[in-house]
Amino acid sequence: MFNKNQVVAVVMGGPSAEREVSLNTGAAIANALREYGYTNVVEIDLDPRNFGKQLAESKAEVVFNAVHGLYGEDGRLQTLLEIREMPYTGSGMIASVSCMDKVITKRMLRDAGISTPACLIVNKKESGIKEKIMQRFSLPVVIKPASQGSSIGVEIVKEEAQLDEALANAFKYSRDILVEEFIGGKELTVSMMQKDGEVVALPVIHIAPHSGMYDYHSKYTKGATEYICPADLDEETTKKVQEISKQAYEVLGCSGVARADVMLDEAGNGYVLEINTVPGMTATSLVPKAAAAAGISFPELCNIILQSASVNNK
Repeated sequence: MFNKNQVVAVVMGGPSAEREVSLNTGAAIANALREYGYTNVVEIDLDPRNFGKQLAESKAEVVFNAVHGLYGEDGRLQTLLEIREMPYTGSGMIASVSCMDKVITKRMLRDAGISTPACLIVNKKESGIKEKIMQRFSLPVVIKPASQGSSIGVEIVKEEAQLDEALANAFKYSRDILVEEFIGGKELTVSMMQKDGEVVALPVIHIAPHSGMYDYHSKYTKGATEYICPADLDEETTKKVQEISKQAYEVLGCSGVARADVMLDEAGNGYVLEINTVPGMTATSLVPKAAAAAGISFPELCNIILQSASVNNK
């Protein structure tokens, strides 16, 4: 257990494409911890080359990881903290690598028999990618980089003429990209946390963007998306979606709080898209919405996450 007088370093920012979102997340967490009664909360804007110095100067006793994308979710920050035997929140190094790389995630989900959309994994150096896609899928398809979050570089391609541009955009962010079958239906998200050694799923959220696509703009613009929580699902479907999310969490080796994105088709079948190991914690973020529906305030949620920190988050 961590007491309220210990030094808590909230690490945020960094050099990733999700820097601004991370800064918002980190500031919200730091303020919530102070509101909950923590007296020594230090905010660190991650400088990868000088992180050791930043950590030493902060006199941190535990790290609350709020870095999205590069460094924060790909295992690098976790490795540095484990070497220093510094307790930190969230998933460990191996789980972070696995969840950050959508190719690894996809393979692990498929190997475990967890329902996930069919996909084609392609490398930037390959030739004839467009032809391979058209042979394998009927349109629309979803194009996404292997190693980005916040829907950066993700596009739903409805016409063959849009493929070249969508591929070029995705390859800006990753050498490998996924081409997934498009699953029409409801977009859902399931937030999970550990309690007494068990994985607990919070109320399911139905994401209904007004634009029809839950892209970067829809995620981070207030009023651009309707969030229905608890989701408008029957009890059986709710339990089914929560169960496949918990299975994905366990297969990928997650710890602490994580969030699964799931598509529910018109026949009621759920498909796990990915797991987010450092989910957003801003005013428009989903984990706080799900926690609120379960009667957990934002400061209390931040305290629960902090108390789950450990030296080696396996």
